[in-house]
Amino acid sequence: MMTHEAYMKKALELATKARGENFPNPLVGAVIVKNGKIIGEGYHKKYGSHHAEVEAILSATESVEGADIYVTLEPCCHTNKQTPPCAQRLIKEKFKRVFISSLDPNPYVNGEGVKLLRDAGIEVVHGVLENEGEQVNEVFFHAQRTKTPFINLKLAQSLDGKIALPSGESQWITSEESRAHAHQQRSLHQAILIGANTLRVDNPRLNVRLPDYKGPQPYRVVFTQSGNLNFDAHLFTDELKEKTIVYTMTPLKTPLPSENVVLIHHLEEALQDLFKRKLINLYLEGGATLAGEFLKKKLINRLSLYLAPTILGEGLPSIKGLELHRLSERLDLENVQTQNMGPDIYLTATFKR
Repeated sequence: MMTHEAYMKKALELATKARGENFPNPLVGAVIVKNGKIIGEGYHKKYGSHHAEVEAILSATESVEGADIYVTLEPCCHTNKQTPPCAQRLIKEKFKRVFISSLDPNPYVNGEGVKLLRDAGIEVVHGVLENEGEQVNEVFFHAQRTKTPFINLKLAQSLDGKIALPSGESQWITSEESRAHAHQQRSLHQAILIGANTLRVDNPRLNVRLPDYKGPQPYRVVFTQSGNLNFDAHLFTDELKEKTIVYTMTPLKTPLPSENVVLIHHLEEALQDLFKRKLINLYLEGGATLAGEFLKKKLINRLSLYLAPTILGEGLPSIKGLELHRLSERLDLENVQTQNMGPDIYLTATFKR
């Protein structure tokens, strides 16, 4: 017979199937067990669709009355959303026990789902593979707890920390495998962030270019102090131009809708606006000055680093403006994971708080 942890591990694996598809909702998986046998399973596939618990109930091969359900996130209990509350559904279906990985930090839930289930006489156990549950939903939990988006800083650089030669030539430092992986990472985020200089120098498209990709294209977000932008660039003229947002410290006229041009005084204002738009999972791609500003303000949550086995010497650094005067000011990483990416090394980690 499988252990509680094994059933929850399966539920977590199911949850990750919707990665990149269901923002701003969390990733949730559910497994129903009766008499030591899995009789139903499901996951929340996209925003507005059935929640994981309901998907699992609908897939059940026999009555779920008296069964156990393993769910990666505390069942919701509020009605101010598109889908019916799950805690009430579990009560109605007469489940015997509910095993939960993580409590839901959403203020409309936050323990109330557990209380509702227990008041109905259902045994509830939470904290099963809790750390793994936190990792799966790091974006959702951060957004709920801080009311700000989760930001993943992507850097692609040489061993000596350079992103280009002094002339600006940079194509290509990293390998084909790394570039394909970066596009896959783009597909998992709601918006890609760049600075105005990256726009001027590279004229990027900031879209997902993967074979047979049919998922949503991310929003493209540009930060500018001067307002000096080339409005003939791809971001302002291509078929996705309505998904380009500009945050500027200088009033400017653009071919974009007025709601997509926002005057700000500091970066935090832009993040608050993005959060209001329900854009909570952001991929910061460039450039060095913008990366430095975000790091200086400790606004980065995760680093995704592509490290090419080459040395560029007196080139352009991947981070500018981050002046540290004591070792105690350094920005340390934890939860470090590495893998080979063709000839490159891919490293991802979170920042210590």
